[in-house]
Amino acid sequence: MIEQNLVKVGMADLNIATEGAVLKTTGLGSCVGLTLFDERSKVAGMAHVMLPTSDIAREASINIAKYADTAIPDLIERMKKAGAAADRLIAKLAGGAQMFAFASQSEAMRIGPRNVEACKKELARFSIPILAEDTGGNYGRTIEFSSISGLLVVRSVQFGVKEI
Repeated sequence: MIEQNLVKVGMADLNIATEGAVLKTTGLGSCVGLTLFDERSKVAGMAHVMLPTSDIAREASINIAKYADTAIPDLIERMKKAGAAADRLIAKLAGGAQMFAFASQSEAMRIGPRNVEACKKELARFSIPILAEDTGGNYGRTIEFSSISGLLVVRSVQFGVKEI
């Protein structure tokens, strides 16, 4: 998917796209690339979520894009300001891998799966259906999301290109 207008979303970042722009983020390991789309208004949003909850934040002023519980509400608000309707939003997810094997299966080491669970919980809180996902595994991903079609292109070294 090569479009003229590419909007990059960094790690612990979020953004929206309209008018045919494509959102792109790289380096999704345990992070989750969460996308939202309103087909009628053609407003797309993407968050590169690093951690499940802001309850664990240690910084004085938190980066709201870093946590599932703060990124998703903020992304919804930004999309609404651009003309999206909250009741028309659909979600797609990618990432949330378990990048390293640990001897102990402690909950703290399950960052990828916990990120996916936290994103799903937050989407459920807003009654946003998840149409597709490419999550889990032990490999990294790069994603691109079209604001025209809502197509999510997932690239990985191991599995090539998937369209969901």
